[in-house]
Amino acid sequence: MIPPSFDYYTPRSIGEALSLLGGLGSEAKLLAGGHSLLPMMKLRFAQPAHLIDLARIPELRGIREERGSLIVGAMTTEADLISSLLVRSKVPLLAEGAGLIGDPQVRYKGTIGGDISHGDPGNDHPALMIALDASFVLTGPRAARTVKADGYFLGPFSTQLAAEEILTEIHIPIPAPGSGWSYQKLKRKTGDFATAATAVLLQMKGGKVARVSIALTNVGPTALKAKAAEDSLIGKSLDERSLDEAAQRAMSICEPAPDQRGDAAYKRAMCGEMTRRALQAAAARAKG
Repeated sequence: MIPPSFDYYTPRSIGEALSLLGGLGSEAKLLAGGHSLLPMMKLRFAQPAHLIDLARIPELRGIREERGSLIVGAMTTEADLISSLLVRSKVPLLAEGAGLIGDPQVRYKGTIGGDISHGDPGNDHPALMIALDASFVLTGPRAARTVKADGYFLGPFSTQLAAEEILTEIHIPIPAPGSGWSYQKLKRKTGDFATAATAVLLQMKGGKVARVSIALTNVGPTALKAKAAEDSLIGKSLDERSLDEAAQRAMSICEPAPDQRGDAAYKRAMCGEMTRRALQAAAARAKG
C-alpha cells in the first residue's frame, strides 16, 4: 500500500528538530531508521501529516568513551555498533546484540535510538539496555533529562519519552574488566523478532557469581528485568541447580502473548532455556 501524503522535513541540528516538533504539534512524527514507522504508514496504521527526518543531524551520531561510560548517539546505526572497535572492546554485549538484529540491510539503516524509542517489546535493544544499566538523554525544548533504561519502557509502544522530546544519547557504564556477557536469541529465521531472548552481564569471583544482570526480550508487555533470578545467583557457582533456579525465576515473570512464534507456554519455556544458555555463555567468557 501507499501511505497518505505528508510533509517532509530534514533539520540539520537538534535545535531545529525540536523547533519543528514543537511547531508542528501532534501531527508530526520523528523518523530515525524508518523500519518501524514506514511500514505502519504504508498500512495506514500511522498517518502523520509531517515527518521530521533526523538522519542529517551529525550531533546524533557517533560513539565515544567519557568518564567510564560509552556515549552513543541515538542515530548511530546497528552496523556502526557492530564494527566499532570501541564498542567491541568496552561493551561487547552491545555489539553481540546488535549483530542479531534483523539482517544486514536492516542493520545498515536501523538505529539504536529508533529501536529504543519505538518501545516494541519484541525489539532487542530494550533488554540489552536494561542488562547494561544504561541511561537515556531525552532532550526537550527547554532542557534535557536523563532516565534509566530500567523503568523507561511503560508498555507496548509506550515509553517515558514525551511528545516534545528527542532521545539524543545513550549512556552505558563500561563493565568492569573480566565481565562476562551473552545475548541468546531464539528466532524462527534471519530477520525475525525473538521468540524469546535473554541478555546477561555478570562478574565472577572465586568461581562464584559476584554481580549479575539479566533482562528478557519479547516475553512480556515490555522488556523485563529478572531481579529474582539475579538475586538467586549471587554468591553461588553456576551449576545445574543454580541455573535451574535462575531459569525458573526468569520464567515466573513472563507474560508472553501467543502468536505465530508459539503459544504462551512454549515462549515461557524458551525464555528459561535462553536464560540458561546466556548465563553459561557469559560465565565462560568471564574472568575471575
